[in-house]
Amino acid sequence: MAQDGGWWPFERFMSAALYTPGLGYYSGSHLPLGRMPQDGSDFVTAPELSGLFGQALAVQVQQALAATGTAVVCEFGAGSGALAEQLLQALGDAVQRYDIVDLSGSLRQRQAQRLARFGDRVRWLDAWPQSLEAVVVANEMLDALPVTLLHWDGQHWFERGVAWDEEQAAFRWEDRPTDCRPPVDGSQPPSLEDARLDWPSRFVPGTVVEVHPQAEAFMRSLAQRLVRGAAFFIDYGFPEREYYHPQRIGGTLMCHQDAGLGVLGYTSQARFLMNCGLVDLMTQATLPERANAAKLVTEHEMGELFKVLGLAAGPGFGAVGFALGDRSHTL
Repeated sequence: MAQDGGWWPFERFMSAALYTPGLGYYSGSHLPLGRMPQDGSDFVTAPELSGLFGQALAVQVQQALAATGTAVVCEFGAGSGALAEQLLQALGDAVQRYDIVDLSGSLRQRQAQRLARFGDRVRWLDAWPQSLEAVVVANEMLDALPVTLLHWDGQHWFERGVAWDEEQAAFRWEDRPTDCRPPVDGSQPPSLEDARLDWPSRFVPGTVVEVHPQAEAFMRSLAQRLVRGAAFFIDYGFPEREYYHPQRIGGTLMCHQDAGLGVLGYTSQARFLMNCGLVDLMTQATLPERANAAKLVTEHEMGELFKVLGLAAGPGFGAVGFALGDRSHTL
């Protein structure tokens, strides 16, 4: 940081904090994913919470594999490997190969141990393939991509960054002028290079918002490379008109991006999982399993906060996960 004048844009700081080899939150020796607090983890994801999550998602993945004529599943950001394990078990011979793309070496090791029994059906990729013919899945991946922070003072936008305070021996916020803008409703996604967007003056002074150049780049790369198949993203988020609501002046790392793929559907995690048969799966489960699975769909837990976005390359199909409660019109 000293070589850069003592200031980093937040996006760079977030990237270093999460992914610096051996030191980052996701790449160090501490493993944040688990069942907390009994295993020392910091948070729990849906696949770790209940195996019924993967079983329900497998219903949608199996339909997508058949509809698109593919036999490969590609997971981005596989975490502990729990979702991969659940999907491989549920899908059986419908999946000839399961590819994983993950930046974390320590998590890769954990995944390899968990998935060892599936042999060479599982492989890890270090970079994007030139073309993809697969069903892509990503659970809580987009929210882990570094973001750019913008601060509105009532007259100008500033990029928020992190500076090192020698006197206090601590990091502090520091804003610098920027030409970056959030998008106008209906405009193209924002970029640091585009200074021409005219944003209505509805933000109150002190508003902080995030823009997502890395998430946008990811979605563009997916759109370019996914020549046949579908993609399902499960993450917490809001459609744009809710995200940029005046009440949300403190920002949030919740978003969905549009990159040109066909939209299969968009709905809450609760509705998606119920469309995929979670309720029937719960009737066959033990009482503790039902209690954990209930957290996947209850409104005050994961059910409403998390959303599912389905995309397709080429002709779409009636995706079962969005049969009821599709909210695509809100995007």
